Amino acid sequence: MKAKLLSRTVKPNTGKPVIGVFAPCDPRIDQASRERSTNIVQHAAEELAGKIKLPDGTAAEVVYSDVLIDAETQADQVARQFKEAGVNVLVCVPDTWSFPQLTTISLLSHFPKDIPINFTTGNSGTRPGVVYTHATSGAIAQYGKLTHINVGKWPDAGQNPTMSPETLKALVDWCYAAVTFQGLKGKRVVIFGHDSMGMETALPHVLETRNQFGLEITRLDMKLLADMLKKESYDKEELKRLRSWLENHAGDRIELPDGEKDSELLDQSLALYLIVKDLMKEVDAVGGGFMSQLEWGSDDRGIQLPVADIMESLFNSTFDHNGPKAVQPFATEADVQALLTQLFMTWLSGGNPPLFMDFRKVWDKEDISEFAAQNGYQPTGDEPWMKKGFVDGVNSGSASFNWAAMPGKEEKDVMKNISFPKAVDYFYYLGNSVHFKSPGNIKGLAARLAYSSLSGMFSMIWDEAETVELPADLAQKICDGANPTWPHTFVVPKFASMTEYKQYAPANHFHMTWNLEPARLQFWMDFANVLSVAPWQARPTFIEGTDRPVPLLYLVNGGEDATKKMKAGKA
Repeated sequence: MKAKLLSRTVKPNTGKPVIGVFAPCDPRIDQASRERSTNIVQHAAEELAGKIKLPDGTAAEVVYSDVLIDAETQADQVARQFKEAGVNVLVCVPDTWSFPQLTTISLLSHFPKDIPINFTTGNSGTRPGVVYTHATSGAIAQYGKLTHINVGKWPDAGQNPTMSPETLKALVDWCYAAVTFQGLKGKRVVIFGHDSMGMETALPHVLETRNQFGLEITRLDMKLLADMLKKESYDKEELKRLRSWLENHAGDRIELPDGEKDSELLDQSLALYLIVKDLMKEVDAVGGGFMSQLEWGSDDRGIQLPVADIMESLFNSTFDHNGPKAVQPFATEADVQALLTQLFMTWLSGGNPPLFMDFRKVWDKEDISEFAAQNGYQPTGDEPWMKKGFVDGVNSGSASFNWAAMPGKEEKDVMKNISFPKAVDYFYYLGNSVHFKSPGNIKGLAARLAYSSLSGMFSMIWDEAETVELPADLAQKICDGANPTWPHTFVVPKFASMTEYKQYAPANHFHMTWNLEPARLQFWMDFANVLSVAPWQARPTFIEGTDRPVPLLYLVNGGEDATKKMKAGKA
């Protein structure tokens, strides 16, 4: 037998997340019930197809097997079908009783232990798929594997039952988390420089990130970018198109007081986007980060170069001069924990743009009431920003253009709200910043990943949050007091008090993604074995209809944190 030389041509979808739907069945039951089970598999697969979006806008592939798993023979057959199709996410939809070890447990033995599996079932006494679900979930928990169950609803009668919208939503949320967990394995991000200004909350934790998330961190020196700028290693015609695109949108909102000199600096800033975009494409990176301070542009021992604010904003946006594009989460100040937070939440939301912010002044209710009075504004107390206060989220870089308008707005409606003032003094006024004020009523999750060597684990500090919009004069005075040339987003946490928010911040940066709900993040933290930190006194431990149900594995092993520490070998 000769060795086989593999083709250098690889199928485009190889390595992408693939969801496989299947069902066990009791071989003793009538044929009509078996046909119904097969129909449920097909129905579940078709309902999921097209609903789980990747950041590039494509949908995760969904496949299913019409082979009902009665025992080991069928378990092996379905496993081989799934492996051939590249399945790395499993959805089991039992409608009848069956035999746990002979069916799903036998199938699972073909896959890595960390493969996500979900049991979605109706809650029927007549057709006890729910009994099978509890028996199998309990058996799997005994040997230490994580599972999630979704005891939902579909009709007890009929050959073609459809699951309820609530059941489907819970399954879709779970699939987003599973696809994020599996889809990012083997991917890489690119970091230019090291942690900025000695901010060690930005450290890359290369080994831990590789071990826990399967992500690679490519490290490149900023000198490469400086050299490529000097050599003009970019497409000059594309630079003209990018500059023309920006001018068409912003016009005189681009500040160029020194004429030709400032125009040249703007071109360099835009050229930096093209250079970094090409470098990221070269290594197929899904995100990146840029150190900037101090050595790039604010250390007077060196040669100062223009700010990268526009570049960072473009990566975090859903469009550029070439039209619609996928978000590539990007972190200013080479803040890798920021980048990872944004990356995970962008995937969990199906590609929504992330917002990178300094955790600036926390305006509690008393602070903003006093400030409003000093500036001649008499609040009624009913204003959303007065009820508990807000955080002024502001940073010189990485603010996605999309956050200048409501979710779903077109490019022109976003860009009309953005100006590009000159960079501030400690950037030597080199290049242009990005400035806007986010509108109110944008809801999502605000969060920040953290790492501790004491536990050797990552944690995610998070809360639901909403933006608020202040009266224009008052908002401008708040911006002037922080930095009037940078983007500002006024954020109100849903459950955290402003005292808690001030005291529990894990870093000087935090991040928000719109239209992302807690269950998706919670499911993902289960898969990635990340500690969930939401210590807000006002937040119940479990909110039905919002939170994912706690996995059985946690309940029988002393709780979520205790189980995660055991899984990490840190208990």
